[in-house]
Amino acid sequence: MKKLLAFALVAALAAPTFAAPEEDVETEDTVLKNGGPTIVESQHKQVGVWPAFLAVGEIPAAVRTPDIVGLRLTIPFSTKHDSVTGFDLGLWGRARNFEGFMCSILRNDAKESFAGLQLGVYNSVGQADLFGVQAGIFNEAVSICGAQVGLVNVVGQAQGLQLGLINRAEELYGVQIGLVNVIRDAEIKFCPIVNVGF
Repeated sequence: MKKLLAFALVAALAAPTFAAPEEDVETEDTVLKNGGPTIVESQHKQVGVWPAFLAVGEIPAAVRTPDIVGLRLTIPFSTKHDSVTGFDLGLWGRARNFEGFMCSILRNDAKESFAGLQLGVYNSVGQADLFGVQAGIFNEAVSICGAQVGLVNVVGQAQGLQLGLINRAEELYGVQIGLVNVIRDAEIKFCPIVNVGF
């Protein structure tokens, strides 16, 4: 465990040194005047790629957090990054958009989009679409295309599989396997053991 923690600390401290330099990407807003385009103003957007990031506390809202590509260690909890692609390991992981493997012991939270695997006690894809798998004690999503595996699985719209003790879906095109299975828009709303929505 000490070696793992030492490695994580070295990787996080070395990340700014070996990170790709930030580039200025120009975007142009155009307005049509008299049949021809006229450039109104040019905006600069900073794009940076970080191979590793160690989150040890909350970054103030005024500071723009970098997008992460690679590994993010969230000890004790993560900052609110706009985009994370890769691995997120720790206690409490949060991101607006996430692609990859999110494994946090306490909670995994994606706000707008998620593609990959969430593994933890409580997995949440708040207002987002989930493409992949949630595995944990409590799993919730607004929309899912994939599978939920856990004790309690809750989803708004789903295409795929719910496997758990209690499964609940507003709309489901797929299969629920568990002790309590509820599909609210189906003709048979409750069915123990196996319930199928189509």
